[in-house]
Amino acid sequence: MRIALVGMLSVAVISGSLAHAADLAAGKEKAELCTGCHGESGISQTENIPSLAGQPDQFIQWQLVFLRSGARKSEQMQPIVEQINNDDIRNLGAYFASLAPPKAPPDDNPDLSRKGAQAAAGRRCASCHTDTFAGTKAVARIAGQREEYLLKALHDYKSGVRSGGGVAAMADVAYPLSEEEITALAHYLAHL
Repeated sequence: MRIALVGMLSVAVISGSLAHAADLAAGKEKAELCTGCHGESGISQTENIPSLAGQPDQFIQWQLVFLRSGARKSEQMQPIVEQINNDDIRNLGAYFASLAPPKAPPDDNPDLSRKGAQAAAGRRCASCHTDTFAGTKAVARIAGQREEYLLKALHDYKSGVRSGGGVAAMADVAYPLSEEEITALAHYLAHL
């Protein structure tokens, strides 16, 4: 039932995207709901809360659909996504995609980053997230994302708390990761 609901919502969002152009001004206005956690201009200053600035449009839309349908769980997001409609989802996706992504902090542990780069290459992270890890279409931008959020997300994928899209590709990638690889990957990606 849940899969059918997500499918119907997805078709509605995607087909709606083709029928109506996104309204950036409306997206910016609706994004005021998001600034308390995700930060001004979509750059989070809050631990374990991702930055949304520079995320691909379709990625934002899919995550909102998953959250709204209950396929992705978040106690903090549930009251928010209950307030948004398909036009809001389309507008929010376009708005956050239009913003400059966060600047990565200086790398304070290049050795850990080298290990993270090796783990990223070994797990073929670039095959979905692109060579620059900027994401594309419905795949997340992970370059410059908050390090502790990347740690949390990888742990959630590894434990099955979060399944993601792409036929559970992230769960398959994260499950065999060691704790050392997760730490190194999160550090490396956050400092790109």
